[in-house]
Amino acid sequence: MVSAAQHSAPEETPLSTVTPVPATATGRPPGPRRSLRGRRLVGLALLLVALVAGALLSVAVGAKPIPLDVVWDALVRPDLTLEDHIVVRSLRIPRTVLGLVAGAALGLSGALIQGHTRNPLADPGLLGINAGAAFLVVLGIYVFSVTDPLGYVWFAFAGAAAASVAVFVLGSVGRGGATPVTLALAGSAISALLGALTSAVILIDVAALDAYRFWAVGSLAGRDGEVLTNVVWFLAAGAVLALASAPALNALSLGDDVARSLGHSVRRTRILGTVAITLLAGGATAACGPIAFVGLVVPHIVRTFTGPDYRWLLPASALSGSVLLLVGDVLGRVLVRPGELQVGIVLALVGAPFFIYLVRRRKMVDI
Repeated sequence: MVSAAQHSAPEETPLSTVTPVPATATGRPPGPRRSLRGRRLVGLALLLVALVAGALLSVAVGAKPIPLDVVWDALVRPDLTLEDHIVVRSLRIPRTVLGLVAGAALGLSGALIQGHTRNPLADPGLLGINAGAAFLVVLGIYVFSVTDPLGYVWFAFAGAAAASVAVFVLGSVGRGGATPVTLALAGSAISALLGALTSAVILIDVAALDAYRFWAVGSLAGRDGEVLTNVVWFLAAGAVLALASAPALNALSLGDDVARSLGHSVRRTRILGTVAITLLAGGATAACGPIAFVGLVVPHIVRTFTGPDYRWLLPASALSGSVLLLVGDVLGRVLVRPGELQVGIVLALVGAPFFIYLVRRRKMVDI
């Protein structure tokens, strides 16, 4: 049915008086494109402001109250004979840096996984990364009696990498090669298998359970600078691969056939994507333990202002991941003073209801 307004529009606005809107090279009018670009720039600027605020809060706020002027003195005029200065410089600053780096890695890996699997509920756990890291950590505790977070790093990273390779190989078996569906199915199967093996080891050795359950919660506490030093180069390499793959990921979002017609190698793109995901999610999990919520929710929040373009989505996801992890860690320090809640618990308790609210209130952008 045609409305009355549609009938009257040509009479109220004669064609001779309408100013033609110049089209761009793509045939689209420039107005909406400028609006989208402006929204993206504003969103990135707000994320940078939130990132600085989150980092300052992470340094200034902790389980032990320290006046802000003392925190400032510890930053600009450190006196390592004072206990408060030692707390700020040796505990809070390394913890903040770890939160910045690990959060960015988790945000990036979440966006990559959702893009490659075309699954809006995908996170590092879907490709077996968390399960692989957990299984090797439990084996390290059970077989080699490893109990230090620094000792967990290499076991966790090796487990995450092995699980990712197994998922990709298993998902590539068949005529069509790796597809979003086969990768998701292979990831679910590998995760279930490794989860069962982890449970079996824990049931055999109660001491392994005590050490494992603290690591499995996911936390920034108790990780010194050496933990980050061991994984930062893997994270940096993963970030470079992720950002470089943005154009190919845009093409893949249109479908494998369209991506091939545009000159992209689907197989090479998926291999590089899997390597980047392994380096990013595996490195972050090795450093902090499995923190599931960041990789799931961050891409959804970011798409509300970047749209599905991965050239904007990936950097914004990295910034948002850092902000989310830092804010969650600060909340964990103040909610149960003088104790602390691990950031993995805080994000699950606070973030999950927020994510449900966000999904119900907004129309999420398609992947």
